[in-house]
Amino acid sequence: MSVDLDPLARAAADGDREAFGLLVERVYDRVFAYAVRVTGSCVEAEDLAQDICAALPVKLRGWRGEGALTTWLYRIVVNAARDRFRRQAVRTKAAEGWGDWEQGRLAMLAEEAVRRDWLTEAMAGLSVELRETLALVLDGVSHAEAGAVLGVSEGTVSWRISEAKKRLRAVKDAEAGEVR
Repeated sequence: MSVDLDPLARAAADGDREAFGLLVERVYDRVFAYAVRVTGSCVEAEDLAQDICAALPVKLRGWRGEGALTTWLYRIVVNAARDRFRRQAVRTKAAEGWGDWEQGRLAMLAEEAVRRDWLTEAMAGLSVELRETLALVLDGVSHAEAGAVLGVSEGTVSWRISEAKKRLRAVKDAEAGEVR
């Protein structure tokens, strides 16, 4: 970059669009090249250079011209890269935590599906009366309500639930014995 950038920067800061266009044209390659070295990635550097150039009109208003424009631009690139790295670190940390949570949630859902499938299959071996009664109670229906739906007493519903549990426990114990 040559010394003649200072007048362009001042004119661009004052709103001269043509001066801003010439300034960006003259500094973009240098900003990009430095951003590549700072980030280690052409893709990141391209994003960073574009972000910096898009924000340059506002930033130029804060440039006091005390030092070289190039030094000021390098400082902007360094600060922008640091901000980007911080944001990425926060996102990565959040994503890792989310990933752990999501894996736990998926494992829990898989376990529930296994239990639900087992129960559905085991219930198929029960008599129709026990299966209907158990299905109602598993759906959150009270024993009294289940009795009303099935046309039996609340006591009969309680006995059927007890009997269904006994038979399901026997199935589970038999399966556990097979696994051992």
